Amino acid sequence: MTSLLTRPDHARADAARQRPLVLVATLGGVLAALGPLVVLLAVGVIGWFASDAGVHGAPRDGMRVAALAWLAGHGSGVTVLGARITIVPLGVTALAAWSMWRLGHRVGDAVSGHGPDADRISDGERDLTVPTAITLFFAGYAVVAVVVAALAAGSSAAPSVPRVLAWTFLLTASVAAPAIAVGSGRAAIWTSFAPATVRAGAAVAGAVLSRLLAVSAVLFLVALVASFDEAATMTSRLHPSPSEAALYALVNAAFLPNAALFAASWLLGPGFAVGGATLVSPGAVVLGPLPVVPLLAALPAAGTPAGWTGVLMALPPLVAAVVAFRVLRHRLLTWEQIALAGCGGGLVAGVALAVLASVSGGAAGPGRMRFVGPFTRDVLVHAVTACGVGALLGASVVSLLLWRAARPRTDAAGD
Repeated sequence: MTSLLTRPDHARADAARQRPLVLVATLGGVLAALGPLVVLLAVGVIGWFASDAGVHGAPRDGMRVAALAWLAGHGSGVTVLGARITIVPLGVTALAAWSMWRLGHRVGDAVSGHGPDADRISDGERDLTVPTAITLFFAGYAVVAVVVAALAAGSSAAPSVPRVLAWTFLLTASVAAPAIAVGSGRAAIWTSFAPATVRAGAAVAGAVLSRLLAVSAVLFLVALVASFDEAATMTSRLHPSPSEAALYALVNAAFLPNAALFAASWLLGPGFAVGGATLVSPGAVVLGPLPVVPLLAALPAAGTPAGWTGVLMALPPLVAAVVAFRVLRHRLLTWEQIALAGCGGGLVAGVALAVLASVSGGAAGPGRMRFVGPFTRDVLVHAVTACGVGALLGASVVSLLLWRAARPRTDAAGD
């Protein structure tokens, strides 16, 4: 980032000749796609061999399954035994996002010498370096996605290429684009023009969202550990070998982010469904026959939950209040700006949480299992309310402390 601010013109020109923007950005997108894909391909081959010591099929069968898993992490959906599976393994998506961020940041650093310098950008000169790099990054990633979909496609799988491209675009816009902007140094320049209230609100939103997701993940893990015997029993019904059990655990781990978002929806109150005509919420639990998936052992028993579970619904606003207080207490803002940043950041965090919850569900099988996931609209209302009110309360405490600290100085000046 500092290269954009300090690099002299002749050095930037040399860097531009050594690192062509088109090549660097396109190659960055290709490598960002290939990194997680190669890891999954290796796991697929190992899993193929571990399942039956390579007696049936060929290594390419394991690689094809891995490619389909990579595509599923990009929203492609797959067809299994005639049933359409559209639920996205967000663990794979998170791996792809991490790869995008790392490679996007490196691309941004590599192209930081292109375009106008910091002074000329500050003067308003048009700079298309980052938009061009983002477009080329997306193009490289999309080419890999289309090729993988074409190679892995078949009558028994039928991944959706348009959905893969749509998810690739969204990931590029939400992950790769900020990474390239940060790595190139442009983000620091652009954000300096934003009002201090907006920057503080963005910090509150990011902190509230991340802490709520962490609390939800901890809640799910505690529930899963408490039901470990049941999870082990579910796994034993499949009679797996040790290597197959390890592979099955890895498959389940790909859906841990989904489970965390389900837990967040439960904490907010609306809950989620695990099949048609089902409900899992703090107020009631209605279940039907469930597939043999160890993660489902964390579900509460059917019926009316214990009264103390309702207390957990206070966690989202409490977390939002504490986080907003910690983020804003050292900000050099007026009390009105602090209140606005807290409330606005909380509202944005609530909307973002609802968006994530909306992509965590989908069809997980035929029949009633076509309806699995949070109730998005209700989650949106509860998340916006809980996060917005909680963050406003935390910001109000900061504003009150600021007002009390300023009052003695005002009284002293009056004397």
